[in-house]
Amino acid sequence: MRKQTDSARKQRLALVPCPYQGHINPILQLGKILQSRGFSITILHTIYNSPNPQAHPDFSFFPIPEGLSKSDISSGDLAHIVTTINDNCKVSFQHLMEQQESQEDDIACIIWDEYMYFSDAVATNLNIPSIIFRTSSAATFLGRCALLQLHARGLIPFQDSILHEMVPELYPLRYKDLPLPICSEFESSVPLIVDSHKIRNASAIIWNTVDCIEQSCLMQIKKEHCPVPIFPIGPMHMIAPPNSVSLLKEGTSCIPWLDKQSLNSVIYVSLGTMVSIGEKEVAEMAWGLANSKQPFLWVIRPGSICGSDWIEKLPQGFKVGVRERGCIVKWAPQKEVLAHKAVGGFWSHCGWNSTLESICEGVPMICNPHFGDQSVNARYVSHEWRVGLELENLERGEIERAITKLILDDEGKDIRARAKDLKEKVKLCTGEGGSSQSHLNELVDLIMSF
Repeated sequence: MRKQTDSARKQRLALVPCPYQGHINPILQLGKILQSRGFSITILHTIYNSPNPQAHPDFSFFPIPEGLSKSDISSGDLAHIVTTINDNCKVSFQHLMEQQESQEDDIACIIWDEYMYFSDAVATNLNIPSIIFRTSSAATFLGRCALLQLHARGLIPFQDSILHEMVPELYPLRYKDLPLPICSEFESSVPLIVDSHKIRNASAIIWNTVDCIEQSCLMQIKKEHCPVPIFPIGPMHMIAPPNSVSLLKEGTSCIPWLDKQSLNSVIYVSLGTMVSIGEKEVAEMAWGLANSKQPFLWVIRPGSICGSDWIEKLPQGFKVGVRERGCIVKWAPQKEVLAHKAVGGFWSHCGWNSTLESICEGVPMICNPHFGDQSVNARYVSHEWRVGLELENLERGEIERAITKLILDDEGKDIRARAKDLKEKVKLCTGEGGSSQSHLNELVDLIMSF
């Protein structure tokens, strides 16, 4: 770790997160990393899904009124919500920045989530350098670029006949794997994708990824899409000091249960903070887990089963049948769970944070993507890095076979061996002298040059 100068300690960085768990986590981790390099950190965040300031007492937090109505939030239309935030936040954000600039510490740089692009206009108005922070994989960025090109050619929605064909120059992605948004109409999301891809006046891009797993994608982006420096300094959680940044309350009741299970025997099931499933899907998941005869830890968020407050819609007889072999919780400390010796597989929606956390612990995956970047990540897990299996259909027989294959069969042993090998490669990248640390040093030098 390089020694810090007095001038570095006097500089403050303003970080602007997008108000969703998969975006808030890594930007707060980035804040901890940069704070460890001597910078002061200010978080300027929306009132909606506000992070908890008490979890980061060394940061300064300032809310930005974003003007979302209850109907906006309840709609679940992410493109509309994020666009509304960008439309409403520019004036109040500039006012907050002007107040910050009048304080003792100057703002050296604004680092903004790619979806909080209103920040760039304010940075330009105030003559403050800015840097973009991308929280999804490099492969997802290329997938979105491909979607924009296909949309311009009138090829979206896709014909069924091409869904399983490979996308040219984007192996291993098929057309069905491209990161379509959660809403059914792609057209309404096009402006947001375009806006989030613009570099504007930013001086660089920070990426929550790592060279050893996405080097070819990063090289393609540098060659075809990016005239400014890219700093892949992930996985953020591997470099940042440990700290809880969950928007949901994490319980630890599952840890004593895990302690009683055999080595590499447990399937950990968690579909993230945004996926909702229907009663039929829950039944298939439940009986697939039950029929596999393997112990399982299943995270079911309150309200994530449609028409149910929590687990009332689980099929009759399921809980009695699995007894102590199953543990169901409302939320879990995921990194602690994945690091536990009893966990032999992670059944995941394949959000990028969850994917990175699983890779970093060497835990093989059962991939169950639902929307957006999850399909891209799942395809890379199962066909590029080959550290997991993908569920093509959420059907109890296929679920049982996937669990058996991963935990008990020789193919599962090979997958686990590759997962352990990839874990070691990432560990080298994030350790002293590794690529992520080198890129971090370069980033600090760039900010210090402003």
